[in-house]
Amino acid sequence: MTDRIVTSPQLEHLLSIEATHTYSPDTTYSSPFLRLLVSVDREHLVHSFTEHKFVRGEIVCLEGEKGDTMYLIRSGRVAIVKGDLDSPTILDFRAAGDIIGEMAILENQPRSATLIALDSLQMLGVNRQNFENLLREAPSVSLLMMEVLSSRLRRTDEARSTGELSEKRLISQVSALQNEKKRLEESQRMRQETTELIIHDLRNPLSTIAISLRMLTFVLPEDVLKSNQELISVAQSSCERMQILVDAVLEVSQMESGEARFVMNEVNLGPMIEDAVHRASILTEEELTMETSITPGLPPVVADREKIERVLVNLLDNALKYTPNNGRITFAAKRQDGFVEVSLTDNGPGILPEERERIFERFTQGAAASSSRRGVGLGLTYCRLVIERHGGRIWVEPGENGTGSRFIFTLPINPKNPGRT
Repeated sequence: MTDRIVTSPQLEHLLSIEATHTYSPDTTYSSPFLRLLVSVDREHLVHSFTEHKFVRGEIVCLEGEKGDTMYLIRSGRVAIVKGDLDSPTILDFRAAGDIIGEMAILENQPRSATLIALDSLQMLGVNRQNFENLLREAPSVSLLMMEVLSSRLRRTDEARSTGELSEKRLISQVSALQNEKKRLEESQRMRQETTELIIHDLRNPLSTIAISLRMLTFVLPEDVLKSNQELISVAQSSCERMQILVDAVLEVSQMESGEARFVMNEVNLGPMIEDAVHRASILTEEELTMETSITPGLPPVVADREKIERVLVNLLDNALKYTPNNGRITFAAKRQDGFVEVSLTDNGPGILPEERERIFERFTQGAAASSSRRGVGLGLTYCRLVIERHGGRIWVEPGENGTGSRFIFTLPINPKNPGRT
């Protein structure tokens, strides 16, 4: 067993790099692979998966050796590296809820990387034969499961090709920060401390809790699961809400520090607005009138579709919090000079003039927010950061006849740098 344990210096080197790594695994409610497993019959899972345990520093598998097993991480962390273990190329780090060894399922080829346990590690393993049997026994999820694996393989390939570049870029960023003025250094330090708080003190333990709850749904005896289903559902719901909060703080921190990636493409705002309103009307329990007013022939804009969709949802969520029962919400879009102007109008309590700038700052809410309506105060901050990154502007003014609020943002029709990321 000693030849399967890395040396102390080798392990410390991996841990020092991992300390700067932001985990973004498909965990808890966002894990398509885990959701697929939960949908499979429990008896099939029991016969397909076996438990594997590894100690801190143990080599799970070596680059170049034969292997036919894919693993689902139950607890612990793994480093994925290539080359000499004294000076390895770091490909990625994985944690609870993630999967590793996907290539072993799809082809009979040697391992393309070395996997090393960074702490006590527990995993569920499935070999190629059992995986093929599982797909045959659960044909309804076979195609979806293969799509998930395909997506994971693409991500692994991207990590392999950009791993060295990311490490060099991090070193360059640290060096540049040392030459910044005192004010910028202090600002960066505060952002870094906030991010570390989220990642190390909140995000990772929360993900572990949520994964453990999800695991219980297919490892507990059926009678125990049934008698405790209400408690598990409450715990899962609370974890999901906390996960959303933590992710929101992290996303805002990444945009403020310039680390967020934007994927710019030509998009049509009209259908996006119609879809956002349609989904909100289905989900809301309030008696509201929700309508749209989209100018025909609205020109497309160059934008990050996912982030602009999030802006639309955040503005709608904000309006739904404050619009009274039997109230009205109107989403409109029109061309205004060289911009597309989008507005959302409600007939809620409105926003005081002195608060109209401040509500776009972190953790800030209007005076009209009641204790039952309060959130974390990051939705409008996210909107401002995204719109300004696109070269637009966002503001709020009184609604029709001075009643309620009208949130307005603009996006340029022909931005100067449409392909920036």
